[in-house]
Amino acid sequence: MAPFNRRYFLAAGLPAAASAASLKPMMAARPAARVIGANDRIQMGVIGVGGNGSGMLRTLLARQDGPGDVQVMAVSDIYTRRKERARNAAKLAEKDVHHNYHDLLARTGIDGVVISVPDHWHAQMAIDAMAAGKDVYLQKPMTLTIPEAKAVSEAAVRYGRVLQVGSQHLADARYHKAKELIAGGEIGALLWAQGTYSRNSLDGEWNYYVDEEGTPETIDWTRWLGPAKRRPFSAERYFRWRKYWDYSGGIATDLFYHKLGPLLYAMGPAFPTRVTGSGGIYVQKDREVPDTYATLIEYPGFYVNLSSSMANAAAGRHFADVIYGQKGTVTFGANSVTVSPEPTWAEEGKGAARTYPVQGGGNLVDLHVADLLAAMRSRKQPVLSPQFGYQLMTAIKLGVDSYREGRVKFFDAAAQRVLDKPVGARPGYEGDGKNRANGRKRRA
Repeated sequence: MAPFNRRYFLAAGLPAAASAASLKPMMAARPAARVIGANDRIQMGVIGVGGNGSGMLRTLLARQDGPGDVQVMAVSDIYTRRKERARNAAKLAEKDVHHNYHDLLARTGIDGVVISVPDHWHAQMAIDAMAAGKDVYLQKPMTLTIPEAKAVSEAAVRYGRVLQVGSQHLADARYHKAKELIAGGEIGALLWAQGTYSRNSLDGEWNYYVDEEGTPETIDWTRWLGPAKRRPFSAERYFRWRKYWDYSGGIATDLFYHKLGPLLYAMGPAFPTRVTGSGGIYVQKDREVPDTYATLIEYPGFYVNLSSSMANAAAGRHFADVIYGQKGTVTFGANSVTVSPEPTWAEEGKGAARTYPVQGGGNLVDLHVADLLAAMRSRKQPVLSPQFGYQLMTAIKLGVDSYREGRVKFFDAAAQRVLDKPVGARPGYEGDGKNRANGRKRRA
């Protein structure tokens, strides 16, 4: 990862609540990358080849061997076994496998990079990549903190780079259809939405296998920690980092991007106004993050209710994705979207439910990557853009902070800052108390 010296620690030793201004490129900005022609192969590097990174590497290699519009040029990691595995999978030369990610970014022939590392490294690596003239696929969550998300979003504008946050569920055509229906007034004024991402396992969530080969001799622990708190080597933390606050927000940051992202895309991307988080470590005691967690995210005209558990998977059946409006409700089938009108509004001729078939079009990861590659060619931001990623990160992290602090969290979208208490009127909270001329009529 970054150079191991005192200057590096001064540059990278960011506190957990780092300000956006403190995140600076750790290498000099380079000229803009080459213009990618319509028939050119997009040349990619992959930084971090653990579980998600290896999956993304396989996706890119499948495109390399199939359509042939991508070529994997290099990989970077700080664990010897993962570097060797990635080198063999991609059939790379030794010189194309980098220990220091800056060496990969310094290569002029690479157009873009996949960044798939623990959350506490996302912001610095993404900013460094964009400063080096690379476009970025940034694995979800966008960052570890809200100021970092803001800094990454601003860096994309400053360096003129394409950045996609890696939540493949934004490629699900059902939510694009829902967006179209909602914008067309099919369910009237938006009210609220619900969703879950729940799982269960014998071992406990994120208790990934601890590789016996993962030792201080094969893992560059100091570089892996980077801006996180100094700690002695821990294979448990290295392989199961999502269980610890230093590197992750648990359920919220690992899984709620996949739920809030599609729902908010359909309803209309925005910053939240107030957020609460609740839950606890009820069963899986071997962690810092909750095994069961819920968050209520309020926006100016609606709210989103997300509730999840890593100790019971049934919520996926009983708390399905639903978007509610005054005149109707949107539900999601396997390959369809259904609008069910409210009986109150049947007089408008919308008394029967209407189901709209949706063509899935293939694997969501493949579709999400295709959106990234199309954006890299067109120089337009993809669906899960830096700004949208920042909006999602704000809502998700405020929930985490609410859970940890035991209080409501507020956000001022105009000032781009987190507040301890609301300022001004609460949107949607108070009516004017006046009767309406079109109120209830006398019934026969």
